[in-house]
Amino acid sequence: MQADVKTKNRKKLKVKALVDSRYTYTGIDKQLVKDKRIQTKPINFSFEVFNTDRTKNGEMTRVVSLEIEINSYKEQLEAAVTD
Repeated sequence: MQADVKTKNRKKLKVKALVDSRYTYTGIDKQLVKDKRIQTKPINFSFEVFNTDRTKNGEMTRVVSLEIEINSYKEQLEAAVTD
């Protein structure tokens, strides 16, 4: 699906989004964050991330503040930066 994303520094991006309603955390791709120079902030804890096939993806240490807009639905959230 297509989604409009506003970052904390007010960049507005149109992105393709994958929605998984069983996912514990909202994630954002590390390469997208790097390419678009989206501002991140450290979290005061870390946790391991696993893919759906149970292989280890990495460790979560940074988040991005976002405003997600899908059709008329809007939500402010923090997305964990991951591969």
